[in-house]
Amino acid sequence: MISRLSRRPRLAAFVVLLAAVFFAAQRAEAHAIIVSSKPPANSQVPEGPVDMLLQYNSRIDLDHSRVSLVDPAGKVTALKAEAGVTQGSLTAQGKVDAPGKWIIRWQVLSLDGHITRGEIPFQVVAPTP
Repeated sequence: MISRLSRRPRLAAFVVLLAAVFFAAQRAEAHAIIVSSKPPANSQVPEGPVDMLLQYNSRIDLDHSRVSLVDPAGKVTALKAEAGVTQGSLTAQGKVDAPGKWIIRWQVLSLDGHITRGEIPFQVVAPTP
Protein backbone atom coordinates (compact mmCIF):
# COMPACT_ATOMS: atom_id res chain seq x y z
CA MET A 1 0.00 0.00 0.00
CA ILE A 2 2.82 2.42 0.78
CA SER A 3 4.47 1.90 -2.61
CA ARG A 4 1.17 2.59 -4.39
CA LEU A 5 0.76 5.91 -2.51
CA SER A 6 4.31 7.03 -3.26
CA ARG A 7 3.75 6.51 -6.99
CA ARG A 8 0.76 8.86 -7.16
CA PRO A 9 2.67 12.08 -6.47
CA ARG A 10 5.28 11.12 -9.05
CA LEU A 11 2.60 10.28 -11.59
CA ALA A 12 0.81 13.56 -10.90
CA ALA A 13 4.08 15.50 -11.31
CA PHE A 14 4.76 13.70 -14.58
CA VAL A 15 1.28 14.53 -15.93
CA VAL A 16 1.69 18.21 -14.98
CA LEU A 17 5.12 18.34 -16.63
CA LEU A 18 3.80 16.66 -19.77
CA ALA A 19 0.90 19.11 -19.99
CA ALA A 20 3.25 22.08 -19.53
CA VAL A 21 5.52 20.88 -22.34
CA PHE A 22 2.52 20.27 -24.61
CA PHE A 23 1.02 23.72 -24.08
CA ALA A 24 4.40 25.47 -24.34
CA ALA A 25 5.01 23.77 -27.70
CA GLN A 26 1.59 24.85 -29.00
CA ARG A 27 2.16 28.42 -27.90
CA ALA A 28 5.60 28.60 -29.54
CA GLU A 29 4.16 27.36 -32.84
CA ALA A 30 1.66 30.23 -32.88
CA HIS A 31 4.34 32.89 -33.42
CA ALA A 32 4.65 34.04 -37.02
CA ILE A 33 7.90 32.63 -38.34
CA ILE A 34 9.00 33.36 -41.87
CA VAL A 35 9.16 30.23 -44.01
CA SER A 36 10.06 31.70 -47.41
CA SER A 37 10.77 34.99 -49.10
CA LYS A 38 11.09 36.55 -52.50
CA PRO A 39 13.79 37.54 -53.05
CA PRO A 40 15.31 34.64 -51.09
CA ALA A 41 17.86 35.37 -48.38
CA ASN A 42 21.38 35.95 -49.73
CA SER A 43 20.21 35.95 -53.35
CA GLN A 44 21.23 38.36 -56.10
CA VAL A 45 18.79 40.66 -57.87
CA PRO A 46 19.33 43.26 -60.59
CA GLU A 47 18.93 46.98 -60.01
CA GLY A 48 15.42 48.31 -60.47
CA PRO A 49 11.98 47.47 -59.10
CA VAL A 50 11.78 44.53 -56.72
CA ASP A 51 8.64 42.64 -55.79
CA MET A 52 8.74 41.15 -52.31
CA LEU A 53 6.71 38.22 -51.01
CA LEU A 54 7.05 37.11 -47.39
CA GLN A 55 5.38 33.85 -46.35
CA TYR A 56 4.82 33.02 -42.66
CA ASN A 57 3.81 29.83 -40.88
CA SER A 58 0.67 31.40 -39.43
CA ARG A 59 -1.88 34.11 -40.16
CA ILE A 60 -0.80 37.67 -39.47
CA ASP A 61 -2.50 40.96 -38.69
CA LEU A 62 -1.65 43.04 -41.74
CA ASP A 63 -2.69 46.34 -40.11
CA HIS A 64 0.05 45.93 -37.50
CA SER A 65 2.75 44.53 -39.76
CA ARG A 66 5.62 46.50 -41.30
CA VAL A 67 8.13 46.05 -44.13
CA SER A 68 11.05 48.31 -44.94
CA LEU A 69 14.04 48.28 -47.25
CA VAL A 70 17.54 49.16 -46.04
CA ASP A 71 20.00 50.30 -48.73
CA PRO A 72 23.80 49.78 -48.66
CA ALA A 73 24.30 53.17 -46.97
CA GLY A 74 21.89 52.25 -44.15
CA LYS A 75 18.97 54.42 -45.28
CA VAL A 76 15.65 52.84 -44.30
CA THR A 77 12.61 53.22 -46.56
CA ALA A 78 9.21 52.14 -45.23
CA LEU A 79 7.14 50.20 -47.75
CA LYS A 80 3.42 49.59 -48.02
CA ALA A 81 2.67 46.03 -46.89
CA GLU A 82 -0.27 44.38 -48.60
CA ALA A 83 -1.98 41.03 -48.15
CA GLY A 84 -0.50 38.22 -50.19
CA VAL A 85 -2.51 35.71 -52.19
CA THR A 86 -2.26 33.03 -49.49
CA GLN A 87 -3.02 33.31 -45.78
CA GLY A 88 0.01 34.26 -43.75
CA SER A 89 1.72 36.13 -46.55
CA LEU A 90 2.35 39.74 -47.37
CA THR A 91 3.74 41.58 -50.35
CA ALA A 92 5.54 44.86 -50.86
CA GLN A 93 7.20 46.67 -53.73
CA GLY A 94 10.37 48.68 -53.63
CA LYS A 95 13.17 49.98 -55.79
CA VAL A 96 16.79 48.91 -55.44
CA ASP A 97 18.87 51.48 -57.28
CA ALA A 98 22.43 50.83 -56.13
CA PRO A 99 24.65 47.76 -56.14
CA GLY A 100 25.56 46.28 -52.78
CA LYS A 101 24.00 44.62 -49.75
CA TRP A 102 20.33 45.42 -49.19
CA ILE A 103 18.06 44.20 -46.40
CA ILE A 104 14.33 43.58 -46.20
CA ARG A 105 13.39 44.35 -42.60
CA TRP A 106 10.04 42.97 -41.46
CA GLN A 107 7.87 43.03 -38.36
CA VAL A 108 4.57 41.19 -38.12
CA LEU A 109 1.90 40.71 -35.51
CA SER A 110 0.58 37.16 -35.44
CA LEU A 111 -3.02 36.58 -34.50
CA ASP A 112 -1.88 35.17 -31.13
CA GLY A 113 -0.78 38.72 -30.26
CA HIS A 114 3.00 38.22 -30.50
CA ILE A 115 5.26 40.42 -32.57
CA THR A 116 8.10 38.81 -34.49
CA ARG A 117 10.69 40.57 -36.61
CA GLY A 118 13.61 39.75 -38.80
CA GLU A 119 15.80 40.66 -41.74
CA ILE A 120 16.39 39.16 -45.17
CA PRO A 121 19.71 40.21 -46.73
CA PHE A 122 20.25 40.14 -50.49
CA GLN A 123 22.70 41.55 -53.01
CA VAL A 124 21.87 43.99 -55.78
CA VAL A 125 24.09 43.65 -58.84
CA ALA A 126 24.69 46.30 -61.46
CA PRO A 127 23.36 45.53 -64.92
CA THR A 128 25.92 44.13 -67.32
CA PRO A 129 26.64 46.36 -70.31
